[in-house]
Amino acid sequence: MSQPHHDRLLIIDFGSQVTQLIARRLRELKVYCEIHPFNTVDDAFLREFAPKAVIFSGGPSSVFAEGAPMPPQSVYDLGVPILGICYGQQVMMHNLGGHVERGHGTAEFGRAFVTPATDRLPLLEGWFAADREQVWMSHGDHVSKIAPGFKVYGTSPNAPFAITGDPARNFYAVQFHPEVHHTPNGARLYENFVRLAGFTGDWTMAAYREEMVTRIREQVGDAKVICALSGGVDSSVAAALIHEAVGDQLTCVFVDHGLLRLNEAEEVVGMFRDHMNLQVIHAQEQERFLSALDGVSDPEIKRKTIGRLFIDVFQHYADQIEGARFLAQGTLYPDVIESVSFSGGPSVTIKSHHNVGGLPEKMGLKLVEPLRELFKDEVRALGRELGLPPSFIGRHPFPGPGLAIRCPGEITREKLEILRKADAVYIDQIRRHGLYDDIWQAFVAILPVRTVGVMGDGRTYDFACALRAVTSVDGMTADYYPFSHDFLGETATRIINEVQGINRVTYDITSKPPGTIEWE
Repeated sequence: MSQPHHDRLLIIDFGSQVTQLIARRLRELKVYCEIHPFNTVDDAFLREFAPKAVIFSGGPSSVFAEGAPMPPQSVYDLGVPILGICYGQQVMMHNLGGHVERGHGTAEFGRAFVTPATDRLPLLEGWFAADREQVWMSHGDHVSKIAPGFKVYGTSPNAPFAITGDPARNFYAVQFHPEVHHTPNGARLYENFVRLAGFTGDWTMAAYREEMVTRIREQVGDAKVICALSGGVDSSVAAALIHEAVGDQLTCVFVDHGLLRLNEAEEVVGMFRDHMNLQVIHAQEQERFLSALDGVSDPEIKRKTIGRLFIDVFQHYADQIEGARFLAQGTLYPDVIESVSFSGGPSVTIKSHHNVGGLPEKMGLKLVEPLRELFKDEVRALGRELGLPPSFIGRHPFPGPGLAIRCPGEITREKLEILRKADAVYIDQIRRHGLYDDIWQAFVAILPVRTVGVMGDGRTYDFACALRAVTSVDGMTADYYPFSHDFLGETATRIINEVQGINRVTYDITSKPPGTIEWE
């Protein structure tokens, strides 16, 4: 398959929790980069990857530890710029003839301020306008002697070598983390580094679109491709991109399991079949799923039942597509990164991602994953490039099990209908107030309790519901959205007045952690 023509930057990961943020900063500068764990980078890899520059990430290890993460020595002989971050700085000094010490009262964790040395460095253009820069430190060990050829360009109270560089070799190293928002001017440092490395900023969605269309055509040839279309951003963009590449060789299967939001099936199928001319099989399997879930209350049984039935249904329709040899998935770059074991052992893999639960092995199909090099915001940008409607590009995440996990306790058809209507009112309220794009995810959960109420002159005994709305960057952590009391009061009134079966509305103000975004 054709390789990307972009200049490439290699990030060697030493285990930092914020390595992905380095990649995000570079992608924002339209620089193509990839993250690879240190234990996958050897001389052969470096020759094949041919990076135009290299960044060493931070990490939790000590250079003194047995088996401490190290890059191959040959990386220093590539003749390309290298930037070391935190542990990456310590590795550079350790490898190149400097000295690193443990502790001794110079550990720093949290906010610190770096002041400039007498000599200035092109890497630091735009820094020190106010004589010091706020940075974020997180180190125990520290550099006590810099390597030959390096000079000091910035210091902090507990890091006398906070910024070091060897301009002759274009080697630079900082003890802090410029990728985090607690280093407010950190993005400028990355901008300066890629400029010094000669990157032109050719990583655009227009270029990616053209490149991937060519690569998909080369991979697929004249075979058929099937895609499990959920209507979410990832599968929608993947389907649109593959369709542009191979046209009618793509067939999408949209499984309606009866757990969708109000009018969702019609909207998804209508957009892709009627407005984008994709071949879409609308698998109306509501009865199969709802019958299997009747009376089920355990959340794990719900998930497993839905997953098993989904595979059975998708298998059934896939078998009807003659010549299908490829399965399309909306795998994203964070999925790829998180599925790689940092130390090589299975116990430390963050999580394994397989968008259709083992389906490729069962069906014997090859994967087409046109989004596996992209972050979520880049997928949305590609969707805009492909002309998908804003209403689909900006959709809040929706779980595969659908409303089943927003219905704690037993699932019944009555509760699902009530939930659909309440959720529609809630989302309509959020859109009316112009808040939809400020919120990562919002939904209603119908609670497994009935409460006494008074409506008119009569007594009611109906369900209570909980509103949920969170802000997040990646869904890993989240905080509740701070609606005004006026908004909450207005929304509660609308739900109670417009949705028969609910007489009490609550708002969930739990963050993640300790809670999760979804209720089950």
